[in-house]
Amino acid sequence: MKNSKANKKNQEMKTAKFNPMIRIKELGNPLHYKFEEVSCYLCGSADCKEYLIGEEDLTGKDGAFLYVQCEACNLVYQNPRLNLDSIKEFYDQEYIAHRKKTDFGILTPVYEWTMNKHDRDKEKLVRKFIKLDASKKLLDVGCAVGTFLLHMKKKTQCKIVGVDFKDGSHYPGFDQIDFKEGLFYEQNLAEEDYDLITMWHFFEHDYDPNKTLETAHRVLKKEGKLVIEVPRLDSVTFRWFGNKWPGVQSPQHTALYDKRSFVAMLEKHGFVVESYLPYGAFPPFFYIFTGFYFRFIGKGLNLDRIVIPYFFTQLFWLPVIWLQKYLNLSMQTVVCRKKLSTE
Repeated sequence: MKNSKANKKNQEMKTAKFNPMIRIKELGNPLHYKFEEVSCYLCGSADCKEYLIGEEDLTGKDGAFLYVQCEACNLVYQNPRLNLDSIKEFYDQEYIAHRKKTDFGILTPVYEWTMNKHDRDKEKLVRKFIKLDASKKLLDVGCAVGTFLLHMKKKTQCKIVGVDFKDGSHYPGFDQIDFKEGLFYEQNLAEEDYDLITMWHFFEHDYDPNKTLETAHRVLKKEGKLVIEVPRLDSVTFRWFGNKWPGVQSPQHTALYDKRSFVAMLEKHGFVVESYLPYGAFPPFFYIFTGFYFRFIGKGLNLDRIVIPYFFTQLFWLPVIWLQKYLNLSMQTVVCRKKLSTE
């Protein structure tokens, strides 16, 4: 009889529906964190299973965050996630895209060259697919400190517009940008007004990727291009580092896209992927270096302490970095256009 009851209980446990709100309570997060449950961004299903537990490894802030995999379409996303009020503290001055420090002693010129190279690589990528000039309009969603926009204006004289939920007006040159503060899909943007829309590591942070793609489709010109770069879940570095993969970056990253789910999201909203690139403008070595750091040293990336080993260690990885376009190391980029009504 006891065995029968035990077997019945085990069977009930196996068939019980996974509840992410119960699971998040078991992780012992700070009491002031406010979580909200969400459904799958790709298919809308609420059925999911646990995928991994992520932490804020970059700054070392407290918290354990749950990523689930949709039972219907396999998208991996954070559920529950912090609400908009709670997530703001993770985008303070310690957040890597908002850090102001630029003085690293004798390595300052190398640091500045590296930061500028990132914008040059973005420019090189988009120039393969669209020609920009003074008559064209560029919109960068999640523009952060605005360096890419300012670089493109200097190189092509195009009109530049930036959107970010955090005000960057205190950064150098920001007065040259037509800046819109707030959520992208809440901005008052004219229809079919932009020749190029870029999202450089914005989309994986998005709290409503469906509204974002709807808005991008509405404001992009018929012949315009949409370029999005995100970390790639089905990559070599994720296999190496698992939940310590820098692409997890919880709780800021709301979804982790593999190639299939990334392309499916775009096609769902009327885009045609003209080019899929298994790399991006973001340096893959950053994911290699920080992945090893998080896995074997711990949380909290102190730039002052790692800047020298970062640059010198990179020399040993140059053969791998040179082959990044063929190795599926960490990034993925899509270049899209609107789907024609006749297609």
